Amino acid sequence: MQPLILAALLALPQAPPPVPASAPAAAPEASAQPLSFYSGSFPFIWDRTLPMTVNLDGLKVTSIFFNRRKVEPGFFNIFKGAEFGTRAQVEVTNTGKYPKVPGFAVAVLDKDGNLLGVASGGTKLGTVKPGDTETFDLNFTQVKERLSKGDRFLLAIELRD
Repeated sequence: MQPLILAALLALPQAPPPVPASAPAAAPEASAQPLSFYSGSFPFIWDRTLPMTVNLDGLKVTSIFFNRRKVEPGFFNIFKGAEFGTRAQVEVTNTGKYPKVPGFAVAVLDKDGNLLGVASGGTKLGTVKPGDTETFDLNFTQVKERLSKGDRFLLAIELRD
């Protein structure tokens, strides 16, 4: 449910609710780390690698790929042709000097701007070390059957060092 809310917020800009003048300002959390953030909109193509040129503080997104996971022939033949979910596969390279901890959110929209599905993911343990290239599988769950009819996708990245 949270990825759906995030996608809806990315797709529909909303102004923050007014704060009464007498309300005290919220204090920042002492343990919160500032996050680098990126958000963009791109043309969507199903089942084809899309080259990307996004660079967020030394983390370069080089490509994204949308498809259904299938077991390839010859790999556990009893599962041959079986589907195991729908994904957005994001490839990144850390060109910076420090390890990165990325988080990703993807929302797919049709030509009328209707939301077709959302996925999110990122580093669960560890980091993307300087010079390393890694691929992240972002899973679409529940609402995913119309993804192949997408027209645009939104990509959001939050990055911690």
